[in-house]
Amino acid sequence: MRPLIRTARCCLRARARAMATLPIAPAAFSASSSTRASALRPHRLLLARFLPAATPPPTAGARALRTAAAAAASAVEVGGVKIAREDVVKEDDPTNNVPDGIFSKIGLQLHRRDNHPLGILKNTIYDYFDKNFAGHFDKFDDLCPLVSVKQNFDDVLVPADHVSRSYNDTYYVDGQTVLRCHTSAHQAELLRDGHTHFLVTGDVYRRDSIDSTHYPVFHQMEGFRVFSPDDWSDSGMDGTAYAATDLKKTLEGLARHLFGAVEMRWVDTYFPFTNPSFELEIYFQDDWLEVLGCGVTEQEILKRNGRTDHVAWAFGLGLERLAMVLFDIPDIRLFWSNDKRFTSQFSEGKLDVKFKPFSKFPPCYKDMSFWINDAFTENNLCEVVRGIAGDLVEEVKLIDNFTNKKGMTSHCYRIAYRSMERSLTDEEINSLQLNVREAVKSKLNVELR
Repeated sequence: MRPLIRTARCCLRARARAMATLPIAPAAFSASSSTRASALRPHRLLLARFLPAATPPPTAGARALRTAAAAAASAVEVGGVKIAREDVVKEDDPTNNVPDGIFSKIGLQLHRRDNHPLGILKNTIYDYFDKNFAGHFDKFDDLCPLVSVKQNFDDVLVPADHVSRSYNDTYYVDGQTVLRCHTSAHQAELLRDGHTHFLVTGDVYRRDSIDSTHYPVFHQMEGFRVFSPDDWSDSGMDGTAYAATDLKKTLEGLARHLFGAVEMRWVDTYFPFTNPSFELEIYFQDDWLEVLGCGVTEQEILKRNGRTDHVAWAFGLGLERLAMVLFDIPDIRLFWSNDKRFTSQFSEGKLDVKFKPFSKFPPCYKDMSFWINDAFTENNLCEVVRGIAGDLVEEVKLIDNFTNKKGMTSHCYRIAYRSMERSLTDEEINSLQLNVREAVKSKLNVELR
């Protein structure tokens, strides 16, 4: 079967050839401030420049060698595809909104580290499917995150006017290429390649708010299973009912595998790519917790990919969301920490470990007020703050707003700075806040108060 990475490689070459005719980002996208619908529900980043500045060498030959060496050093490889910075970060392309900090996360693949909380959780889910469906589910966890707009949205029936397509919510490499917002972006191609039972795990990218549970790069797992008419013909149910019943039985078993004997409930919901659609919630630690979203796959997706007269189910879950609960990890930024006080607490195959906090450094709060304009969105503000403070920013929260008699609207945001690993100095915080204020003023064209 044709490997999925071939498409990603060809897409990169095609995008490079098309650069001269890229369209300008639609104004409606850049101005959108709506929250992403639950079908594509999102999840801070270290925004240091990936390529440090260097003193230009004295000769043209030396300069060429230095440039080539820097390009080679900055390239990362995912699923056999080499991705260089210039493939993803394009300052001169008006349709590109990917910062260096996001590029720096590509290829890290936390979910493939067996001693990392996300890798431990992924492998525990694998164990469940291997035990209950031995040899049935193909596993993919190294697929290239650069996908086409068609793969990311059209192939899974996301409407043309859906908020998730906006430049406010999605990282666009160019007018036709994005960093995948969900692992469902690979669904159609895997179906065309003949896979009928599969699990896809990977890093996904979404522009989002800043707090302890949201980060612009997080990790998802998608499960997919196809049924033929022979599977349900003797069940006394139609294909949709049969798939829904099997789906709920499978996922209730997975929830027990992860959380033990817990109370569960199913909630009807909406996703563009499934009908009916459900969310599974469990009663855990004295509260109802959403575990995952799922549903019976829309027939149109199956028909487009050579599975007419079949039915299928699909589910998707966020690894960070579940790992934070299972391991008692209080802040999503910790998953990206290389501090041994964090990494040494976890071991391959051990899901029953509870994280022991190793620091209680206090947060430092700084407020910032400004008059907004029609193009202002909170996601754009968070991107600017991340670009200056990186993972030192813990939260950006709107604490006040009003509109004056002239119709001008003011927002006041409280920014919380805190390192998970050390104390921050007053001088450091003041410098960050000054730079944040200047960047917000210049990049968002707002008037500071």
